[in-house]
Amino acid sequence: MSAEQLDVTDPLGPYLEKFYRSEEVIAYLDGNSLGRPTKASVDRLAKFTTEQWGDRLIRGWDELWYDLPLEIGDRVGKVTLGAKPGQVFIGDSTTVILYKLIRTALDASPDRDEIIVDTDNFPTDRYLLEGIAAERNKKLVWLTAEHDEGVTPTQIANAIGANTALVVLSHVAYRSGFLADAAAITKVAHDAGALILWDLCHSVGAVPIALDEWGVDLAAGCTYKYLNGGPGSPAFGYVRSEYLETFQQPIQGWLGSTNPFEMGPKYQPHQGIRRFISGTPSIVGMLAMQDMLDLIEQAGIAQVRQKSEKLTGFAIELFEELLAAKGVKLASPRDPVRRGSHVTIDHDLFAEVNAALWKKGIIPDFRRPNGIRLGLSPLSTSFKEVEIGIKAISELI
Repeated sequence: MSAEQLDVTDPLGPYLEKFYRSEEVIAYLDGNSLGRPTKASVDRLAKFTTEQWGDRLIRGWDELWYDLPLEIGDRVGKVTLGAKPGQVFIGDSTTVILYKLIRTALDASPDRDEIIVDTDNFPTDRYLLEGIAAERNKKLVWLTAEHDEGVTPTQIANAIGANTALVVLSHVAYRSGFLADAAAITKVAHDAGALILWDLCHSVGAVPIALDEWGVDLAAGCTYKYLNGGPGSPAFGYVRSEYLETFQQPIQGWLGSTNPFEMGPKYQPHQGIRRFISGTPSIVGMLAMQDMLDLIEQAGIAQVRQKSEKLTGFAIELFEELLAAKGVKLASPRDPVRRGSHVTIDHDLFAEVNAALWKKGIIPDFRRPNGIRLGLSPLSTSFKEVEIGIKAISELI
């Protein structure tokens, strides 16, 4: 079926018009790095400046903003994470939230000294773990996955043991797009008495997630990819309800205390998920993601996932037709069950090719040493954009 036919018959096609589109960009294929703004968010941001910030000024904290990190956290949990209320907060950058949760988990397992992580996890995750392991005298157990895949339950089972305190993995691998079997891996970790922390940056908003059902302990993720929160929008953290009154996070900020506006002399953690908030949250940064959550809820995450599989499947069909014979390699799983919402292809000329594509208004994403990622955000990406992008890559090669 042609790109035009796929777009015409796409049940989520009407959502394409919900996003702001620049005339300079003819194909946007980097939704897994930064999502397009919704038209609703353009209006929301403008109104916030005058109607809330400008009109209510400091009164906004009493009237709305103080509870916003938890209210939006609950929405993220309900719409995208499979999490009941009271377990998700919006707060810092992904890096800071991961730091908090890693430290929290290690402090909860003081008699265990090993952390399992893979060599192809996102750099922030690896860098944090290297620093924390050195600081806390812990040992990193490194796993290496196949180039076009990711970590499997069998690999975890072979590496885990009585000394494992924590397993830190990405649900969707940032490079290959491999979708991990989170339920099975979480069970393996728990059977060994270890905690697990999932990085959801490349899956939230595009792939169904069921944190409560899977029994996940901790999770974190960004909101500027498939949740379209805008550049630098704050990340979210998830802490399973059974740990909320016993886990102690290491960055004890004033807005996570019992009575923050009393400015007390000694830190006392707030009850519930609020204790994982540290400093003053970015209210402006939380605005745009609300509109994307509305769209995902309307469409349904199951429908979003179906569109994602069709988009990435179409990309792989075009890869076979136009690129495989030219020496381009597929670096993502062919099985849609094990594939997130981006496809990576490799070629030695792709640094130059990507630069040329950007000049044409075709925007994928380059990952060293030689990979182009096609990040296909289901509600905002058309099949025609995928075709335009891959045809242009073929012509440039």
